[in-house]
Amino acid sequence: MQTKYTRRNLLASLAAAPAFAATGRPVRLGGPIYLKSTDPRELAREHRRLGYSAAYCPPIKIDDAKATREAYAAENVVIAEVGAWKNMLDPNDELRKANVVYVTERLALADAVGARCCVDIAGSYNPKVWYGPHPKNLSKEFFDATVENCRKVIDQVKPSKTTFSIEMMGWNIPDGPDSYLKLIRAVDRKTFAVHMDICNGVNSPERFYNNRAFIEDCFKKLGRYIASCHAKDLQWIPEMNVHFVEVIPGRGEIDYKAYLRELTKLPTDAPLMLEHLKSAAEYDEGRAYIQKMAAEAGVAFA
Repeated sequence: MQTKYTRRNLLASLAAAPAFAATGRPVRLGGPIYLKSTDPRELAREHRRLGYSAAYCPPIKIDDAKATREAYAAENVVIAEVGAWKNMLDPNDELRKANVVYVTERLALADAVGARCCVDIAGSYNPKVWYGPHPKNLSKEFFDATVENCRKVIDQVKPSKTTFSIEMMGWNIPDGPDSYLKLIRAVDRKTFAVHMDICNGVNSPERFYNNRAFIEDCFKKLGRYIASCHAKDLQWIPEMNVHFVEVIPGRGEIDYKAYLRELTKLPTDAPLMLEHLKSAAEYDEGRAYIQKMAAEAGVAFA
């Protein structure tokens, strides 16, 4: 059953949450904002107004990176990630080459703005959906091509203030902590990092029902490599086959207390970034739920 959240009952539930002593490293929470401004200081302050201490990189050019980096730092808001959402394995040769160039440029921007990472997925051999499933997406050819792409992008930029990361996907490599470790070792670059998206790795009933164990396994094996994380939730829609759907945090089954506790154990304060919601109101709901779970788990925010 879905719970209907309103601003009033969300605030009331937060106020009524048991007070636990905070333990471990404070967590940096972030998400999209809806302020229409190009002033980086105003944007940084809006993040703080919403209770965020982490941000997605605003739509800037590399020449604006220094001013943005300094304005956000002045408000103690870290830039969690620069998105580079292009298919580096597109079956079309020209598109694939252009996409790799774009991803390289995005990594350069991430380095200039001091983001925790530049993030993409490995890509897909699917000719119609750039992130879609394909029989070859779990093949040695896919793995080797991904290693080559990651090395190429990193070696071109040689980042010193950021990292390059590949996000897990349920039907592409890496699809879990073990294949992620294999990829890290194969890429063999100090600035290759992990972008953790727990929901993307939940691709079976076992992982769905035992997602706490899956979360703990991911952080145990990958924790020292994690640069940034995504926050959303999953529901199982009853059909004649397995169908998970992304929903607002709190409306699904992901164990956010476990997720937050694992974040406090990391050697660095990897941000937790809300994503894929449809409106400011949905982000308000998701943020309030995560704050409530943190309060109950004894987790503090930066």
